[in-house]
Amino acid sequence: MAAPKENVSLLFKLYCLIVMTLVAAAYTIALRYTRTSDKELYFSTTAVCITEVIKLLLSVGILAKETGSLGRFKTSLRDNVLGNPKELMKLSVPSLVYAVQNNMAFLALSNLDAAVYQVTYQLKIPCTALCTVLMLNRTLSKLQWVSVFMLCGGVTLVQWKPAQATKVVVEQNPLLGFGAIAIAVLCSGFAGVYFEKVLKSSDTSLWVRNIQMYLSGIVVTLVGVYLSDGDEIKEKGFFYGYTYYVWFVIFLASVGGLYTSVVVKYTDNIMKGFSAAAAIVLSTIASVMLFGLQIRCFYAVRKPWWRSVQVLQLLTKRSAVSICQVLLGNSIRQICSVL
Repeated sequence: MAAPKENVSLLFKLYCLIVMTLVAAAYTIALRYTRTSDKELYFSTTAVCITEVIKLLLSVGILAKETGSLGRFKTSLRDNVLGNPKELMKLSVPSLVYAVQNNMAFLALSNLDAAVYQVTYQLKIPCTALCTVLMLNRTLSKLQWVSVFMLCGGVTLVQWKPAQATKVVVEQNPLLGFGAIAIAVLCSGFAGVYFEKVLKSSDTSLWVRNIQMYLSGIVVTLVGVYLSDGDEIKEKGFFYGYTYYVWFVIFLASVGGLYTSVVVKYTDNIMKGFSAAAAIVLSTIASVMLFGLQIRCFYAVRKPWWRSVQVLQLLTKRSAVSICQVLLGNSIRQICSVL
């Protein structure tokens, strides 16, 4: 059953996109600070688990406010969560798929160079677009596909870090690494679009869907905590290394997760990808100002991008300025059409 069309203002959608982008950029900077400071390093698995718990509590609070009364709130939880295991299992799928994705990413990093991993992992952007076409029966124009692949290339160039020579020789299996990263890319695209399809295929409240997903997410992350850091946590404690800054990172991750679900609900996963790319740019600028990051590869980044414009220039017989105008105009039209 298709969900009825919800009337959401353009201003609200822009607000959610902007907040999600800013929170993602701030999260990247804060996370980098907590993982590079000289204090005791906390367990990242416990932070992820606590983030899921906080997102669950926030979703419960928002659902309580949305229902308006304690009676309707209890009825909503009983009918959609506690008394509906089928729907609960349906939303456990993205949590399990994301868990597989994280494990495949770890396996890929163990068998591929970091630079190769960064480049190939950006295939998740066109994979998300492909899943959108196949699973949601949408069509993308040629210029929209060009925009998707240029976004993929741009993110790759921003994150590119030339591999440095090392004296440590590690036995790697490139075939296993590429297989693992292929699974991770497919999982990323599938899980995001699957969640979008579930959100938009019925009139069930967004916050009910979030509660269903976060419940299974807590179970999955607890298993990850036990498998990854169980012995050390028993020795040092669950909250070892936690500071005010770590709690701030968890807060940003929780708020960002909620805004991401709102963006997916009222726009789509492709717009989420554009927002993530904007967050990368903002976090890079902030790293320059806060951490003294030196960007010395501007010409190396600019040159491949400019060559791609030159290729389009040869294929379309149009001027470089005209192509840039078309791509920029198409990006703006794409954002407006989705919003």
